[in-house]
Amino acid sequence: MNLRGEPAHVGRHCGANEYDISEAGVAFYSEALDDRDALYARVAPPLIFHSECYAFVGEWYLRNLVGNLHAQQDWELFAPIEVGQKVRTRSTIVDRYHKRGRDYVVNETDILSASDGSLRVRGRTYQSFLPEGETLSEKPSGPKPKRPPFPTAEGRDLRPAELRVDERRCWMFSGPGRNYHTDREEAKKLGFPNIVVQGMLSTCLVSRVMQQEFGEGWLAGGRMSVKLTAVVWVNERLTCHARVRETVAEGSRQRTHCDVWVEKEDGTRSLIGTASALEATSE
Repeated sequence: MNLRGEPAHVGRHCGANEYDISEAGVAFYSEALDDRDALYARVAPPLIFHSECYAFVGEWYLRNLVGNLHAQQDWELFAPIEVGQKVRTRSTIVDRYHKRGRDYVVNETDILSASDGSLRVRGRTYQSFLPEGETLSEKPSGPKPKRPPFPTAEGRDLRPAELRVDERRCWMFSGPGRNYHTDREEAKKLGFPNIVVQGMLSTCLVSRVMQQEFGEGWLAGGRMSVKLTAVVWVNERLTCHARVRETVAEGSRQRTHCDVWVEKEDGTRSLIGTASALEATSE
């Protein structure tokens, strides 16, 4: 059952919204992420709706919130979102499964042009929950399985992106309301020692690295699939890295695949995964 006490079944329509893409909204995102690409004079950051899935959280989150985790995030970029246009969003439960003692719900959020219905961006958010009635203390303890070596790509490194996530950035990214991503006291109510930086922020850093390298080839053709592997706390500095794995033909163009990861100052990785973009070539 979802937070409303209704079945969170595959195919459930969770909700829809409509937005105008304004220069002010783009500037707010740019300030929050310190992402100031010249392309933003005419197009919005592709992940400007990074948290739209949470606008409908009551429809797809399961009732046992203790120990719930944002486990994985996928993004597909099909076309730029232009400044000044109107977009529609829609949110749907597209998958449910049980794995290693946890229940997973996958929410798909689409961003579409309001004028012609064309798909611009698609995000898939994988959230895991303990079964109803279970608490963290009831889960068996033991060593976690060892992660395979990462990255294994051996190509060139892309230019990294850095960001220190202070309280103001937390509010800009996860506000305006008080919650455990924006307010220390709210975090403590849930048992956290400090503000927890929202996992979506690390995915936006990946987008920044890929866009500064591939430009339009990221905005129209970019893909990302990443796992969130460690909590990020307020005032930590993050560095996003990408390393080329291979470049392969895709029609008349070339797609470059990369290993991507986000590291904290102590070397802990908060995100690992893959991303790819189209190279700018003549058609």
